[in-house]
Parts: sequence; structure tokens; C-alpha cells
Amino acid sequence: MTATPHDSASIDTVNVWDKVEVTLVAARRYANPYTEVVVWVDLAGPGFERRVYGFWDGGNTFRVRLLATQPGVWSWTSGSNQDDAGLNGHRGRFTAEAWSEEELAANPCRRGIVRATANGHALEYPDGTPFFLLGDTWWATPTFRYPWHEDDEPRPIGPGMGFKDMVRYRRAQGYNAIAMLAALPAWANDGHPAQIWLDEAQGLGVRDAWQQAGTSSAKDMHNEGGRAFLFPGRVPGYRDVFPDVDPLNPAYFQAMDRKVDYLNAQGMVVFIEAARRDLGMAWKTFYDWPESYARYVQYVFCRYQANNSILSPIHFDWTRMSPPGRAYNEPAHLVLDTYGPPPFGNLLSANASGSTYANFGREARWVTLHQIGNWREHNAYWYLTEIYRDVEPPRPALNGEPFYPGWPPSGIAGDSVEAERASRSGMYGSFLSGGLAGHIYGAQGLWGGDIEPEASPRMWDSLQWRSGDQLRHLGTFALSEGARYRDLAPDSDLVYPQRTVEVLGNSGWAYCARTPDRTLFMLYFERGLAGFGGLNNPRRAGIRGALRNGRYRATWYDPRTGAWHDAGTLASDESCLLPWPEFPDEEDWALKLVAVGAP
Repeated sequence: MTATPHDSASIDTVNVWDKVEVTLVAARRYANPYTEVVVWVDLAGPGFERRVYGFWDGGNTFRVRLLATQPGVWSWTSGSNQDDAGLNGHRGRFTAEAWSEEELAANPCRRGIVRATANGHALEYPDGTPFFLLGDTWWATPTFRYPWHEDDEPRPIGPGMGFKDMVRYRRAQGYNAIAMLAALPAWANDGHPAQIWLDEAQGLGVRDAWQQAGTSSAKDMHNEGGRAFLFPGRVPGYRDVFPDVDPLNPAYFQAMDRKVDYLNAQGMVVFIEAARRDLGMAWKTFYDWPESYARYVQYVFCRYQANNSILSPIHFDWTRMSPPGRAYNEPAHLVLDTYGPPPFGNLLSANASGSTYANFGREARWVTLHQIGNWREHNAYWYLTEIYRDVEPPRPALNGEPFYPGWPPSGIAGDSVEAERASRSGMYGSFLSGGLAGHIYGAQGLWGGDIEPEASPRMWDSLQWRSGDQLRHLGTFALSEGARYRDLAPDSDLVYPQRTVEVLGNSGWAYCARTPDRTLFMLYFERGLAGFGGLNNPRRAGIRGALRNGRYRATWYDPRTGAWHDAGTLASDESCLLPWPEFPDEEDWALKLVAVGAP
């Protein structure tokens, strides 16, 4: 709903968690409204009283996006940091009504912005409904690489597909989230590497910078509104390469708005990162840091805080070619200290090289959803267990960039059985290592928005790989005992043998998580462990920490198909040990053990 400023007593009616947009038109002219003007409304309603900040949207137009978090009457009053009659002192009211059960079932985003569970380890909607995030990595979503068609005419997956077709395709596969970057490097294909700023910022030659960056030339990342930032920039010698980040281009974000709104309308939560790390060094070196970067982060937060979204100040996928991770704490904390956390409860997170906990440290109070990522093998999942055990207060966590099918350094073909196995290792190994918030899939071609004729694979190819369709089965496994997965505690030491000698890979390891009362175990075995299974196996493989002299119903779960296979009843001994049941075959398998009483 759009609300225009008014001082009347008229009341508009909306639904709870339905976006309300207040439009304010400045009476004065400003040289750079983006940097000079801060607007807000003071919003009050049932159990809520907060200042909600807005953003400049071009010309003299400013907008503030609101939500009603409870049914009832809501009111707002506008204000700004300027003496401007067009921005200050306007008032409005609206009434919020609850959605019907049928409407909630049609679109779960209507349940409200996702939050952490009471124990801090998983996610839920505000009404308590579990939210197990199943996402895909479409970093270039705001750009022309994900084409927007105004009509809703379905198009086949292929070169002629549009953004809506891709969303429908993933939604049918059980996905409920998409990860995107608000602004990638904002230049066109210009023959320069994305990290060209290194020449000036660190005194290296262009060729050395290119070699150290290990990247190809920058990609064109415009959309119907142009580029996110403007040219020429301020970096000496590269004003046509690195843009001017003060000001920005609202038309770019207006085009992005349509896609974010469409995703929410399809029941999908959006993870929005403000910028990629290779903008960071030039931004820090040649612009006011942290103020300039904090201003941009706040802009993105204000623009999308009324969407069902998870927000991020930085995409920190590589520790090189960027300021160190802790450098981003300064602008992130400046946003929180100046404007407060997102008023409607949006979680704050970041894609991470390694983990958010390792990158940003214990002092990063802005992080409310942790991530690991960009290490493609099972030796990275321990980061999730560290987050589960060490972070206080507890925070949810997930693997946001696991193994990517088709990722060139792996040497594994994208649409291959081996790539599927590695992807499943990332899904189930991460979940049972502490990634109880869910999982974000990714594939070569998709994450980069590859559509060029020479690209291999291209987006429409990797979108159809079998590994992407198998993510839905992780959700079925996690939710098979309802919300009980939220109480799981990761402890791979409970299963033995747990690790083979293959450290840099995705086979031969086992994972285990258990509820504190020992009545539910969930396990995953990568390929290579089937030879240890069986009640009479002389290798004596087993599971520790069961109920003393207990009985468990054992069920194998096929992560390729989502099919369950009865494995009978297992009895634990006086030492609280359980045997492994016989594996159905030599592939990777998940296993669920549910206590059924004493023998």
C-alpha cells in the first residue's frame, strides 16, 4: 500500500506484515539529497513504538517503508534533519488486519519477517512456524542477467527464460529463499579486473594486481535503471573503472525493488548483501570511511527493511583484495549506533570466507545470523560447530556458499554424480554440524549470472542440474520430526568411525546431531562408510551417547530421492552404545534414530 502525507483522520486498511510506503516530497532543492537529507517517520501501534528511517528515491522524492507487526490501529508522523515543510510534520493512520489461514498457507511470507528461535539456533516466523531456509545463490539478481518481463507468461527454462520463470522453477522444488547482492562492481565489460584498485591502494602494478586477484575482467552489471553508482569516480587514474559511490542511482534500485517484491509475493525470503568486498579497498582508501560506507549500508537497509528479508552490510567471500573483515565492523556498528537495528527485526548476516565468526570476531554485535562459506570441502563444516558452541548469546547459522557444482577449481563436472555427492555432503554435513538455520545452494553459472555465448555453463543449464533439485530433500529430513530439529546439538564425536584420511574432499566422513534428552539422533554418512555398517560387523562401528539400554526406531533416508527405508529397531547397551544398521547400498545416506522405550 502507498500512503501519501496527510493530516486527516482517514484510515486505510492493510494486512499485518503488508508493506506500507509513505511518500514525502521535499519543498527545497538539495545539491546531493542522498548525502544531505535523512528522513524518518515515528511509527506507533500495538506493542510497537519506533523511529523508522527512509531513503531518497530520486528528484525531491523520499520514501519510508513501514510494516504493522500486529493487528490494530497504527499512526505515523514524519520528520527529517532539514527545515523542510515537505518532509516534516506529516501524519497518517492505517488499520492492520490479520491474514486468514488460507492466505497464510498461500504465502508464508505473510507470517512475518523471519527471526531466531527462542534458543537462538534456528529460524522461525513470528507466529512460531518453523522456517528452515532453503536458498539459491543468484548474486546478480538485480541486473539484466536475470531478465524482468512485465507479463506473467511462462517461458521454458532456456535462453529465453525470465526472472519469474526461474523463481517459479525453484519454488516448485521447495526453495524458500534467494541470495543476492544489491550492487556488484558497477562498471561494464571494460577489460579491467574487478580488483584494479590494488594498483593505487597497495602500490602494485596492474599486471601484478590482476594476477593476485585471479579474476577475469569486470562484468556488465547494469539493469533497466542503469548502474548502481555513477561515473566518473575518484580513484586516480581509474575514474572510468571505479565509480563515484557518493551519490548513487535510485533508478537502479527501483528496478531491483520489483524483483524483491516479486520474490516475497511468491513466498520467498530474500537475503540482500549491500556490496561485494572488492569495492571495499577503494571505498576505504578514497572515500570517507566509515561514514560513506555506513550511509550506503543504511540506504539498502531502509529500502528493504519492510520486505521479508535478511540484510547484510558486506559480501565477504574472499579475505584478499579487501580490507580485513573486522574493518567492516566500524561502518556496521556506526549504522546500529546512529539509526538502531532494523525496526521490524530483520536479521543481519554476511557471506563469509571461512565464517562470519572468524572474519568479524566476537566483537561483531551486528551479526544476528552467522554463516560459513567459500570452502568447498567437508573440512570447513567445523566452523558451524564452533559457532554453535562458542557464540554468546546463541545465534542461528548456515552454510551460505558450500560446494558449487561446476566450480572450475574442483575439477568435477557440474552435472555429474560426483558433483551431486559433494553437494549433498555440504547440505547434510553442514546441517548436522550446527547449520540449523538451513542451507544455501549454489552452482557455477547461476552465481555469476553467466549468459554470454562463451560461458560454460550458462544459467539455464546449471539451473536444471540434479543437485539443485535435491536440496528439497534436506528440508524434508530436517522437518521430519516437526520442530524438534531446532533442539539438535552437533556432535560428530558421537558417531564412530567419524573421519577417514580424506581431508580435502567430500567422502568418508560421518556427522551426528542429538537432542539433549537423547531421544532423537540425526546422522549423515558420506560415500565410503557403508563397509562399516551392520549389526555383526567386526569393525564395531557405532553411535555413542544413546539412552542406557534403550530402543530406537532406525530409518534410513535417501538424500537423492527423499525416500525413507525402515532399518528396524536398534538396542543400546549399558555403555550407551548403538551399532550402525546395514547400509542400503554403498552410496551416501542419512539416518534418523527415534527412541521408542526400554528393551
